[in-house]
Amino acid sequence: MQRNPSVPTPRRTEVVTPLFLRMPTVMRMTGLGRSTIYRLIAEHKFPSPVRLGPRAVAWRSSDLDEWSEARPVAAH
Repeated sequence: MQRNPSVPTPRRTEVVTPLFLRMPTVMRMTGLGRSTIYRLIAEHKFPSPVRLGPRAVAWRSSDLDEWSEARPVAAH
């Protein structure tokens, strides 16, 4: 079967992970609440956010991935 050159080839859709994640997304991803996240940051047990502007912070998705991979796995 020959391909019709006038019909575009379908492309695979790739999911692009954002580089920076804001607090609501971090809370959904981790299952942690806002105060728990800030407490863990103060205890140096959670990645610190980076400043995006005078009143905006976000977390690097790569930092959160590393943190998540380092967490112990529950064996129930």
